[in-house]
Amino acid sequence: MIKSIVIAGFGGQGVMLMGKIIAEAAMFDGLNVTWLPSYGPEMRGGTANCTVIIGDEPIGSPVVDSPDVVIAMNIPSMMKFEEILKKDGTILLNSSVIDRAPSRKDIKIYKIDANKIADMIGNAKVLNMVTLGAFAKATGFIKIEAIGKALEETFANRNKKLVDLNLQAVENGMKFVTDR
Repeated sequence: MIKSIVIAGFGGQGVMLMGKIIAEAAMFDGLNVTWLPSYGPEMRGGTANCTVIIGDEPIGSPVVDSPDVVIAMNIPSMMKFEEILKKDGTILLNSSVIDRAPSRKDIKIYKIDANKIADMIGNAKVLNMVTLGAFAKATGFIKIEAIGKALEETFANRNKKLVDLNLQAVENGMKFVTDR
């Protein structure tokens, strides 16, 4: 089993961190991993995407032509990456920002109101972790326990409250997954 994920959005939406957490969680689950970042001309506000590949066998290349999953945090990302998504693939959309549906009918679509849920939690910065929770539930690629370990590792030298806040966001994202 090898699964590929493209995560894309504007810089500042936590796209890279989401990819790193997915990669680390997969490693905690004993899987092989690659993580490949790609930045636009600017970091914050520019475009950013990363590719994560996870598998139970060695991964030959971090480059993906046709991913199994696309996580689109904004309209330009949805438009760009829905085209290359595998047939019967999965797309997760941040419906707080994306006000239209993908044009393809041969894919599974999940909409998550990530900005709204993050605001309900009390911190707009955790919209990426809300989306990560939706991804985990929709795909089953990574387990919540592994996500918790990855968050602890990532925020090890910071305030424990950051781990708790981000884990709360992941759990809320799992609750609010809706498909259409």
